[in-house]
Amino acid sequence: MAFEKKDITAKHKLRRPQTEAFGKIREHYEKKELKEVGLILPVGCGKSGLISITPYATESSRVLIIAPGKKIRDQLAKDMKFNEPDNFYNKCEFFDLVDDYPEVCIIEAGGKTNIHDIRSSDIVVSNIQQIAGDENKWLEQLDADFFDLIIVDEAHHNKASTWVKVKEKFPNAKVINYSATPMRSDGQLMSGEIIYSFPVVEAIREGYIKRLHAKMISPSKLVYVDSDGNEITLTNPEDIKRLGEEEASFRRGVLMSDETLSTLVDLSIKELNRLREESGEKRLKIIASALNYGHCIQIKEAFLARNLRADYVHSNEDGAVNDRVFSKLENHELGKVRTSS
Repeated sequence: MAFEKKDITAKHKLRRPQTEAFGKIREHYEKKELKEVGLILPVGCGKSGLISITPYATESSRVLIIAPGKKIRDQLAKDMKFNEPDNFYNKCEFFDLVDDYPEVCIIEAGGKTNIHDIRSSDIVVSNIQQIAGDENKWLEQLDADFFDLIIVDEAHHNKASTWVKVKEKFPNAKVINYSATPMRSDGQLMSGEIIYSFPVVEAIREGYIKRLHAKMISPSKLVYVDSDGNEITLTNPEDIKRLGEEEASFRRGVLMSDETLSTLVDLSIKELNRLREESGEKRLKIIASALNYGHCIQIKEAFLARNLRADYVHSNEDGAVNDRVFSKLENHELGKVRTSS
């Protein structure tokens, strides 16, 4: 199947960043410019839906979509499958005919996918471990021109050697990287020229993101562990700000002193209890982002010590472990979850 050029100007159910980004992608490749590009959309702006319609902006023939994990992989596939009643194409009335739907295949472990499934699909969705992990069997069975478009979701992870392996296997394919947070904790940016970015302030103005009310807490000191294992204490806010912006090793090594951690945890619990009392909604939760793996564990333990149900998700963890945490969150079995890249 060829993904024929589509005019989306009349698709009024698409969000503004989706139509704008679609236009930027088409414009870029019509000029025959760089093969690899990047787009930045904040959470809530329709990144998954945009991924679904991207092949029609590039007029591709066969597409590989790479997700960071199984949960996102499965959701992306559901957004595009005809037999899923809530698929994105239905919701935005993208197609006029049933025959217009692409054939979608998920690469799964355990013998659930075969090479015939892949060869007969228009869109193949995988996480990076399945398409290019140590035990993968798919890359070597596919020709170098099998995919002419590779879409990478959460592409701030794409500096890893496995991502490079995929791009080298399909050297002539266009590569489109999507992310809400293009910088990794090691300081590297996702690959590709950024051709579109939708500002967070615009996302709030358009109603895609709720308007946030912040409480600012500035610790009097911050402790981090350097590459030699030494604990270094900083008390100057300007030094902390500068290191946070410039030094990846600093971001990876941040830990909190017991005093700072206790203050932040106790204040966040107090605020959670206040919001629950005011709203009457007892299922409200605390969710936050950590700087590194050790930071996740440290803060989780602090909440557990205060008899709150807490857990974390992290890319270092097995996908099944993270899925269990998401399941507990959706079933309101947690009062807090902490995440890190």
